[in-house]
Amino acid sequence: MLEKINLKKTMIDAEYKQVTRALKADLSVLQHSLKERKIPVIVLFDGWGAAGKGSIIADVILNLDPRNFKVMSTLEPTEEERRHPFLWRHWCRIPARGRIAIFDRSWYPEVSVERVEKGLSDLETYRRMDDINAFERQLTDDGYLIVKFFLHISQKNQKKRLERLAEDKDTAWRVTDKDWKRNKHYDKHCRAFDEMLERTNTPNAPWHIVPSHDKNCAMAEIYRVLVESIREAIAAADEAKVNPPAPPVQTRPSGYPLVKVPRLEDVRLDMAIDPMEYKELLKKNQKRLADLHNKLYRQRIPVVAVYEGWDAAGKGGNIRRLVTGLDPRGYEVVPIASPTPDELAHHYLWRFWKALPKDGHVAIFDRSWYGRVMVERIEGFCTETEWKRAFAEINEFERELCDWGAIVLKFWLHIDRDEQLRRFNDRENTPEKRWKITDEDWRNREKWDQYEVAVNDMLRETSTDFAPWTIVESQDKKFARIKAMEAFIDAVKARV
Repeated sequence: MLEKINLKKTMIDAEYKQVTRALKADLSVLQHSLKERKIPVIVLFDGWGAAGKGSIIADVILNLDPRNFKVMSTLEPTEEERRHPFLWRHWCRIPARGRIAIFDRSWYPEVSVERVEKGLSDLETYRRMDDINAFERQLTDDGYLIVKFFLHISQKNQKKRLERLAEDKDTAWRVTDKDWKRNKHYDKHCRAFDEMLERTNTPNAPWHIVPSHDKNCAMAEIYRVLVESIREAIAAADEAKVNPPAPPVQTRPSGYPLVKVPRLEDVRLDMAIDPMEYKELLKKNQKRLADLHNKLYRQRIPVVAVYEGWDAAGKGGNIRRLVTGLDPRGYEVVPIASPTPDELAHHYLWRFWKALPKDGHVAIFDRSWYGRVMVERIEGFCTETEWKRAFAEINEFERELCDWGAIVLKFWLHIDRDEQLRRFNDRENTPEKRWKITDEDWRNREKWDQYEVAVNDMLRETSTDFAPWTIVESQDKKFARIKAMEAFIDAVKARV
């Protein structure tokens, strides 16, 4: 892609002012339309060192309301950030609806510069590029506008700019040994950039390669693209309000191998355990968990465990017995309630990315991202298109966790309708348990049949070979606790 770019074109100041006067005015007006329609925008600038990213960003933001944008400068990941999944720090910084995030570099150096300078393997490079494509597609499907600029200059021009910066005592600090080395190995970096641009140039988030030898030409092109992209996003949002897209007939296939899981109505619920045997196994398993947790920490293996199930199925008690065997400094239980206004203003996966553990630690989610395809589906908190799309998005998310090295465990705690009613009544009639039962629990119970359909769909579509579901028969809570603990232990033992 880069070899086709014309690096000789220039533009005089008078022409530049004439071309950009209206574009700048349009940009100033359009930003308010974005805010009104709650369209979140990501504008990212990548490219060669000394290509002018800083001065270009400074020019662009002069036309924006400072209350509605944020400039993100992306440095090399810290040691702490490297202990999380590759995209974790970038997911944490996506803008809320109606706001603009401008990235001075972004996630792309981790598939280009790192490939050349840190020996990132081709396999890992391509995997990260696939993750980026999924990340950007998930955001644009959710209404985000992503505008990507790559600022291109020649090796000779880059060297001249570096020399000019180095000669001035006020700017010499900006030129590092890495900059000189990158200029020296320009061709290697060019090949890495070129493949990155090719593989991540998607219809939903295309690259705009900007020749940056002449600042006037570069700025004129950037303003043109920004204004056109924003206008298109606003028009698409307005059209979707008038004529909402029809939901897909089928869920979007994720392309991952699935593991067959029985339908809920076919699960036997007569499993039970002798109370004395339960006590012995509980004590034994908690000791095993303590030993395995030490190994997880030493080998820096993260664990992400998800607990879902019927109301009153015993999730809290199950989790409590599991974590008794873990070092409290190395795990966190993440309770998931209704999303806050800030969480609703972001992609639904945002709050879960933020809660992921670092390597060697355990995160246990008491309810999770699966709310998208259960409660949000049933209660109408998302559209049919959105919840059908979520199956593939969730599989992609969990695939990224596994590629990072995480053990992903997913438990569905299952009881029948009569047992739920018995437990609800027990909670209602026991003062110290009454806080556990709410009006919402009773409303959900009335929709049992709808939830059963949704859960069967969820189990069928998201039980992948890398993150399969474990159905935990919870009619007998003690049996359920031992089964979940042993599934946890077996998965960790297989890894460590």
